[in-house]
Amino acid sequence: MRIIKLGLISIVFFAFLITGFSLFFPSHVRISKAIDINSSKDTAMLQVSNVENWKNWFPGADSVELLRINAKIKGISITNKQELIIDSITDSTVLASTKNPGFKDGESGWNFISSALPNTVTIQWYMDFHLHWYPWEKFSSLLLEKRYGPMMEIGLSNLKKSLEN
Repeated sequence: MRIIKLGLISIVFFAFLITGFSLFFPSHVRISKAIDINSSKDTAMLQVSNVENWKNWFPGADSVELLRINAKIKGISITNKQELIIDSITDSTVLASTKNPGFKDGESGWNFISSALPNTVTIQWYMDFHLHWYPWEKFSSLLLEKRYGPMMEIGLSNLKKSLEN
């Protein structure tokens, strides 16, 4: 009985310890990648703001379902019910929301920054993640860069190849 009581107290103590430690992790994480492209800002904006053009550069978009809202293509739907939907477009940004069942909605966006060099634009792609206080979500945030970073780099290099050809 004594060993069972000690085991239960130890489990509760370590659960509180891990939860307390995870509270030091941020609940908002941003992953960002950028690239310089020899193209006009308007041409680059057209590739990113038009979901039908994503098949040319967005990793995996050539085999996903296009998402129609009010008879307009607004995003993509990935096999595991994850959706990426364009919310707003301005003269220098494209903002999209990520809907993932079981998780808080995230944001993704592309900033277009005119360069000092002629006919060159810098494109910054970022993803924002808002996490619950749950320890497993906080600890899994350590792996977000490894999961999404390479995909974002591939997408930006595909976009560069597509625009510079």
